[in-house]
Amino acid sequence: MPIMLQAPHQPPVLDMTPEGEFRDAPQAPRRGSRLDRVLIRLGGAAVLAAVVAGGLVMAASAVLLLGLLIPVVIVAGLVGFATLWWRARRAGGRPGGGPGMPAFVIIRR
Repeated sequence: MPIMLQAPHQPPVLDMTPEGEFRDAPQAPRRGSRLDRVLIRLGGAAVLAAVVAGGLVMAASAVLLLGLLIPVVIVAGLVGFATLWWRARRAGGRPGGGPGMPAFVIIRR
């Protein structure tokens, strides 16, 4: 990652002699010590670890919320099954079912 010498919104500074000639460009700054390079890499690894941990927390939260919905699905399924079973029991063996029960028709060719 290059180090910015100036902020991007400031114009460059032209350094000229009184005679109107340009001076030599200033020396590039040193890259920094070994400790600086190690700290930059360590900071990057820490940010990456934080992003991965945040993603795992989001995934775990989604699994937890879906796990909380399992009992709701089971109870709703049991209620639906019980109502259908009760209506079929009340219809008995009468053809076409009872009141409110659809007639099942099988067509053979």
